[in-house]
Amino acid sequence: MAGSMSRPIPVIGAGLAGSEAALQLADAGFPVRLYEMRPVQPTAAHQTHHCAELVCSNSLGSKLPDRAGGCLQAELRALDCKLLPVAEACSVPAGQALAVDRDQFGAHVTAVIEAHPRVELVREEVQAIPREGVCVVATGPLTSEALAADIQSLAGQDQLAFFDAIAPVVHGDSLDRSIVFAASRWGKGTADYLNVPLNEEEYERFVDALLAAEKHELKDFEAADPRAKQFFERCLPIEILAARGRDTLRYGPMRPVGLDDPRTGRWPHAVLQLRTENTEGTLWNMVGFQTNLRYGEQEQLFRSLPGLAEAEFARLGSMHRNTFLDAPKLLTPQLEWRERPGLSFAGQITGMEGYLGNIGSGLVAARSAIARLQQREPQPLPRTTLLGALTHHVAESPAEPFQPMKAEFGLLPPLPGRVRKKERKAAYAARSAADLAAHLRHNGAPAAPAHP
Repeated sequence: MAGSMSRPIPVIGAGLAGSEAALQLADAGFPVRLYEMRPVQPTAAHQTHHCAELVCSNSLGSKLPDRAGGCLQAELRALDCKLLPVAEACSVPAGQALAVDRDQFGAHVTAVIEAHPRVELVREEVQAIPREGVCVVATGPLTSEALAADIQSLAGQDQLAFFDAIAPVVHGDSLDRSIVFAASRWGKGTADYLNVPLNEEEYERFVDALLAAEKHELKDFEAADPRAKQFFERCLPIEILAARGRDTLRYGPMRPVGLDDPRTGRWPHAVLQLRTENTEGTLWNMVGFQTNLRYGEQEQLFRSLPGLAEAEFARLGSMHRNTFLDAPKLLTPQLEWRERPGLSFAGQITGMEGYLGNIGSGLVAARSAIARLQQREPQPLPRTTLLGALTHHVAESPAEPFQPMKAEFGLLPPLPGRVRKKERKAAYAARSAADLAAHLRHNGAPAAPAHP
């Protein structure tokens, strides 16, 4: 399928996946028209007009090479990822994780896109997918109603929906540092996290208040959805977790293991961790505290926690609808539409979760589009790489109903021979690096066209 060099390649959606896809195509020599409906058409979750805006968190995962996040970052570097260097340039202290100043990151990505000579950023809503030619759709979890209906028409089936919840952000100077202490779990790395310790009585009182607190009613477009009660396990609101059992939080997001309270020299009964949200360290994200409580209830409840009596909130928690395709029935491991080569999907709409996975999905979709434009057959990444395993999973998962997934070592094929458990993650990462290098040697990087 040869593409006309005079006709820009449409990329619909300028989130992480769409921004990565647009820059990949443009750097390969193809003109791109990148569509983003914000700010003309706002969404229920975004707060800026920036491309690649991060909504739920500012962390892109662990940097350690033997962790899924670190392994996936290494794969993205090997694949010449465009957004990862921007994230590293906008990073904030987060121990052994890669976290960014969200405003800086979004502004930087937008500036790179606007300055690229082969990318045209168009601020308008796309209501229908082009019916021919190469195209990348990366409209994300908040795809507009009109475009969602067009995708549903193309798919010939209903889309799925779940709810994604956002954690509050608090001003650091409003915290009581005589109670809230800086520490990293087990004393590993630098003390980049702030910790709010709770004794047993304080924890039990917090759970009681949480369970009794009033929640937001669903928006009209959410309440009308027949799947309105379907939650995604990886981003559950704390009130849903607490309802599962009184100790669920202290074995989950409020796990105190490895954190010594300097006032007692012992682990607290439970702990709320705060992660820096910006370069200056003035804003702190309440880690794992996604919630759909009413705003007044949130303020009252969170100010009841030790050290947060005078807390000032830069953002309170919220929850919104998230839509995604039944990818195993619709997409290939190259993220192409099975019934229409040249049409690629990327981002959360594919069922790929996590910031790094979404960036990677845009990279994979762009590589497929470039192959089609160069009249080559797109090649899937090796299953032994995390990104390859994830794209194969969303395209081939047997689960009914299909649920989104993020990159995990558990998706990878077993290692050959016997490998001790504590050495497996490093072995997975080493195999990924070797197999990806071999794949790139065999397939090469996409060649840029001979003419500009």
